[in-house]
Amino acid sequence: MKNLILCHPRASSGQDPNQAIIVKCEVPQTIPNDHVLLEVDRFGFSANNVTYQALGEASHFRYFEFHHTPEAEGVSSKTHGVTPVWGFGTIIKSTHPKVHPGERVYGYFAPARYLLLQVSPDVNKYAFFVPRPHLPPDRRPYNQITRCAEDPLYDPSPTAEDLTMLYRPLFWTSFWCEDWLNSSNYKGGSTQILISSASSKTAFCLAYLIRRRNSLQGSSTRRVIGLTSTKNLAFTKRLALYDNAFDYESFNTSLVGNLAQGHWIYVDVAGNNALNTRVRDYFRVSDDSELVTCIALGLTNVSASTIEPSSANWGSGSEAPQGDDPKVEYFFMPEWLSIRKQQLSVSVITQMQKKAWTRLMSDCGTWGVSLRRVCGPDQVKAAYEEIVRCGLAPEDAFVWSLWGETREYGSRTKL
Repeated sequence: MKNLILCHPRASSGQDPNQAIIVKCEVPQTIPNDHVLLEVDRFGFSANNVTYQALGEASHFRYFEFHHTPEAEGVSSKTHGVTPVWGFGTIIKSTHPKVHPGERVYGYFAPARYLLLQVSPDVNKYAFFVPRPHLPPDRRPYNQITRCAEDPLYDPSPTAEDLTMLYRPLFWTSFWCEDWLNSSNYKGGSTQILISSASSKTAFCLAYLIRRRNSLQGSSTRRVIGLTSTKNLAFTKRLALYDNAFDYESFNTSLVGNLAQGHWIYVDVAGNNALNTRVRDYFRVSDDSELVTCIALGLTNVSASTIEPSSANWGSGSEAPQGDDPKVEYFFMPEWLSIRKQQLSVSVITQMQKKAWTRLMSDCGTWGVSLRRVCGPDQVKAAYEEIVRCGLAPEDAFVWSLWGETREYGSRTKL
């Protein structure tokens, strides 16, 4: 059997990291003990994956170290990396006694047709795990392969699977970030939350969850204000998840008269240092409003060809505060989740997530996001190249497959 894997040049190789390549290689006929061979059906692709690629070699993230790079002419682990994706697949071979062929699974896969994974000893009815001892222990959520038959969140319908691939990774980042904020009573009672890259799924899911928290607490004291680009402003407003939304270019003047007194939290999803400086400068001269904290949640404005050292050193404190500016806090979901697992039982966490996910699936259909399904290696490569040229429109959500070119490139379905 022939395998196909989507790879990208490493920035350190000196090649253009946006020149994606589909590598052809052989699928092993026999597999080692305690391994599974998956047939990867399809996978989601979003701004999150662009970030994974951009930070593939960054020391804090190391996204290129989750999956092996195939060896082929001009391609090796020194020159190329495999950008992880969230997807669905079926186990076609297994040499582990507790994992069986035919099982439907969901996880942090390689963008490939087939994927060989080692299975660690800690198998349970809900999931098994891929041992990656070279990565920090808090990366364990990425190592989990969910067994769909016992997943309380799983819905086998194609649309539900598509929504899972598109929203589940981003939504849990937002969900646990809001949980983290709530654990501190929003940093001591702050009532104004300013979010950059407001059109991104991570950002507007966070806005959605803050509004849900308001509703559950019977309060409307917390207001959420979004910042986005001019071209994405109309979409951001149509979401109806923000109390106000302003564009980056004019937010300084737009906030005048809309700037509520009191304590503010700034959640930086864009990862744009110039914008962050402008935000801090704005609050520095405000007499009635205090910026309590700046939270680094994402890097949606970076790409493989634009990443700067300050972004690559995320979490290192490179953005040192000036004067009385608040310190930047870096939120990384696996780290907070590992803390919550010490505070809460597995059953409590499961129920929290099931309740939140069920509500999301009910509500997200009104957000105006269109699904673009892309099938076949040439079409997937063309879709990636389109993203490089034109960027990702916030209303577009991609599901890609390296199998059968049975659907036209660019076909859309309204979610």
